[in-house]
Amino acid sequence: MALATPLCNRLPAVAAPARAPYPAGPSLTTHHAPSLRRGRLRSSLAASPSPEPRSRSRSLTAAASAAGGRPTVLVTEKLGPAGLDLLRAFANVDCSYELTAEELRAKVSLVDALVVRSGTRVTREVFEAARGRLRVVGRAGVGIDNVDLQAATEVGCLVVNAPTANTVAAAEHAIALLTAMARNVAQADASLKAGKWQRSKYVGVTLVGKTLAVMGFGKVGSEVARRAKGLGMDIIAHDPYAPVDRARTIGVDLVSFDEAISTADFISLHMPLTPSTAKLFNDETFAKMKKGVRIINVARGGVVDEEALLRALDDGTVAQAALDVFIEEPPPRDSKLVQHENVTVTPHLGASTTEAQEGVAVEIAEAVIGALRGDLAATAVNAPMVPAEVLSELSPYVVLAEKLGRLVVQLVAGGSGVKVVKVVYSSARDPDDLDTRILRAMVTKGIIEPISSAFVNIVNADYVAKQRGLRIVEERILLDGSPEIPLESIQVHLTNVESKFAGALSDVGDITVEGKVKDGSPHLTLVGSFNVDVSLEGNLILCRQVDQPGIIGKVGSILGKMNMNVSFMSVGRTAPGKQAIMAIGVDEAPEKEALKLIGDTPAVEEFVFLKL
Repeated sequence: MALATPLCNRLPAVAAPARAPYPAGPSLTTHHAPSLRRGRLRSSLAASPSPEPRSRSRSLTAAASAAGGRPTVLVTEKLGPAGLDLLRAFANVDCSYELTAEELRAKVSLVDALVVRSGTRVTREVFEAARGRLRVVGRAGVGIDNVDLQAATEVGCLVVNAPTANTVAAAEHAIALLTAMARNVAQADASLKAGKWQRSKYVGVTLVGKTLAVMGFGKVGSEVARRAKGLGMDIIAHDPYAPVDRARTIGVDLVSFDEAISTADFISLHMPLTPSTAKLFNDETFAKMKKGVRIINVARGGVVDEEALLRALDDGTVAQAALDVFIEEPPPRDSKLVQHENVTVTPHLGASTTEAQEGVAVEIAEAVIGALRGDLAATAVNAPMVPAEVLSELSPYVVLAEKLGRLVVQLVAGGSGVKVVKVVYSSARDPDDLDTRILRAMVTKGIIEPISSAFVNIVNADYVAKQRGLRIVEERILLDGSPEIPLESIQVHLTNVESKFAGALSDVGDITVEGKVKDGSPHLTLVGSFNVDVSLEGNLILCRQVDQPGIIGKVGSILGKMNMNVSFMSVGRTAPGKQAIMAIGVDEAPEKEALKLIGDTPAVEEFVFLKL
């Protein structure tokens, strides 16, 4: 008789350095598919992992007590009084502002926690100077570009931020800029103060009935949409990750990127700065926009190519822009963009309200205090250290899991909200002997990070997924074979979404990819219902074509003529002369001309380029 087996029962502890008490991160309840062994059905019951015992590591508070009873917190930039009061009730607080890098390194070895805003750079040298005492860095705000996360993780220092307290303030500032721009408030104010009375020059535009495209439908974007609806605007949004039903409850239609920018009268940017969004709004993007569009940016300066925006303003493609953020802050005094008559600017004031500053102070103080007590902060953005033996065994599968996540999310068509991800593990190992939390975290990381500013790891993966309405479902197929190999394969399925590459759809309509570890390296072994075998490195071109002679040669010839180096190629087919998928590995991103020639090749029905 088959016994019910919990997938996540008796999980091995995720060990931190002996000096830092980091309990295991929050975990979603996993769902288990029937497992197969010798053709018999073996069911698994859902279970949640037990909290990691704190006795395995020394309490920070106990360590502080041994040194004098209370931990010490260094605050290097101004923090709201409410946050400081919370910190002072728990710890000794040293408020030292405008420290030089040398002064910071001298002080950091004397403190248990460090609280900063955006002006203090917490570098590898700072963590090294701490000599192991620094336990937590709190960033009072969202972005953590000024903290070396890798260095923090290496020394077992937790990094937390305050991502929610300034949401309303940022949304309100976006609306303030939108309305001020539409009615030329800043320009008219300057004109009147210069002694002029130019009513006819500053005729504005009404907002009622205009279409606003919200680019990035996260916390701030959705709040902007709510407020703009109240102004009588029609709202569309683009976010490859946002659930369709959540958008519809606000009365917002999720559309593709091109549809959003080509139909909008106003475009409000709320996307993170990632490699895929850097200078996303460039000459090519502006050329697709409606003549006379108006743009608001309270997100990150780097998502806009400022030189391209200046050209678009000069030729009338963009009628006006309202900017709170810039690539370089503060921008140069002689910036043509800042000085442009049709540009309204503010000095990064998105979060600058009294209420937001107090909220951020309280949020970061609570997170730092919780971490010093040994509790895991929900806003943790880096991972505790994992035992060397666990990392050694799972490291190639960790890489595989993240790459599969990165690959599968790129196959989602614009406007499709990802809500459910199913991860299927095939293994001969007993469920009790394989902890899949880190694998689940890496799939989540691969799916979320390319389209988000979130930092995902084993500490915060489940929290980040839950915040974005993403449900991770885990299933196990139990195989015959040697349990010495942790996993035979990992499959990732995205359900109820549209695919930009039809060949990636399985027989049941899910976007499906599968990977295995071969000779220590991650390989892609299945796309949709097509078997392939390609190394997951560099970049990948997938082509679906009619299986006939000469296609491989034609595509290879195109890439060769374009001086593109092909690192590998694999073809999987359903049957001779039927459908086939060709997977081609290339070292660099191919030029658009090369991709067009591939798409124009006879018998090639579709193709997609994927960055790994």
